[in-house]
Amino acid sequence: MVICGVLTLDEAYRAIDFNTILLLLGMMLVIAYLKIANCFKYLSYLLITHAKNSFLLLCFVSFSSGILSALFVNDTICLMFTPLLILALNQTKLNPIPFLIALATSSNIGSVVTLTGNPQNMLIGVFSKIPYVDFTLHLLPIGLLSLVANVFIISLLFRKDISFKKMDAIALIKPELDIKLTTKSLVVLFFIFLGFIFTGNLPLSAITGGLALIILSGTKPQHVMEKVDWTLLLFFSGLFIVVGGISKAGFLTLAHNAVEPYLGNTASSQIIHFSIFSVIASNLVSNVPFVLLSAAWIDKFIDPKTMWYALAMSSTFAGNLTIMGSVANMIVMELSKDYVHVGFWDFFKVGFTTTLVSMIIGIFILIL
Repeated sequence: MVICGVLTLDEAYRAIDFNTILLLLGMMLVIAYLKIANCFKYLSYLLITHAKNSFLLLCFVSFSSGILSALFVNDTICLMFTPLLILALNQTKLNPIPFLIALATSSNIGSVVTLTGNPQNMLIGVFSKIPYVDFTLHLLPIGLLSLVANVFIISLLFRKDISFKKMDAIALIKPELDIKLTTKSLVVLFFIFLGFIFTGNLPLSAITGGLALIILSGTKPQHVMEKVDWTLLLFFSGLFIVVGGISKAGFLTLAHNAVEPYLGNTASSQIIHFSIFSVIASNLVSNVPFVLLSAAWIDKFIDPKTMWYALAMSSTFAGNLTIMGSVANMIVMELSKDYVHVGFWDFFKVGFTTTLVSMIIGIFILIL
């Protein structure tokens, strides 16, 4: 953008939304300390070892990954859960494919519930200025019903592998939990959420909590800095510059004018048509770039606030359509590839059905 003369270097710097960068960085710092404390591994150990049958294991995997993804970002949950889940499944005669698919799809679904559940929701939180609690109250029923639907879809499609038949107890090495660091991290996280709720300033609350934890943790800062995903922060910065360039060139206006006639002229039709368009576009250009591109259009709709919810819902659920639909999916498949191969069609038959059902649930609730 700068080399081709679309933006000056100063304009490129100004195109970066540092509120989003700070929000991401603050949450990454807290999550990094929870990783160091082995909190996620310990939680997944407790859940997996208490499963008495394959259906219960499926429920534990689905609901734990979904709920935790709403709090700690879906990519992180998949990264922490997958290795332990593979170790557990290795002890059983169960087909690992439905459980790995459940982990990926449920983490995507659960992440829709909060403004900090995934990167695209963070963007929406910064751009829309919707209060944290308002967002959660509107998306919570959609997320919970979609999680339930996802469990039953996987149970139905893999009915030969999922049953209520009692299975042998799963024995895993108990991860060592750093109780002091976990306590400090959870207390700081609690205050971050209080900041989200009462100040409405997501970036300031997150980065203040992250810096406070660096001071309170009693560990060397370089340990946590190594676990921050600097590549993701750089990726976001680059995306902001690219979108800033194409916006200045007038592409966003042209794109909106091209699709506007197909988006409907009532609030209900706009929710339906825009959600469908969002799922398709998110799988073509990925959901984070699509959210950045379409954010400029939201104010032109009849009910902008509801359309922010529709954008969050559809761009998140779009991640379940194919393996390549979200980073969370690819993390699970990459970490498990030496153990089992999850084929494109294995995933797609669940992903397509789950995306379709969860979109119907979401659209119906948003219209109501």
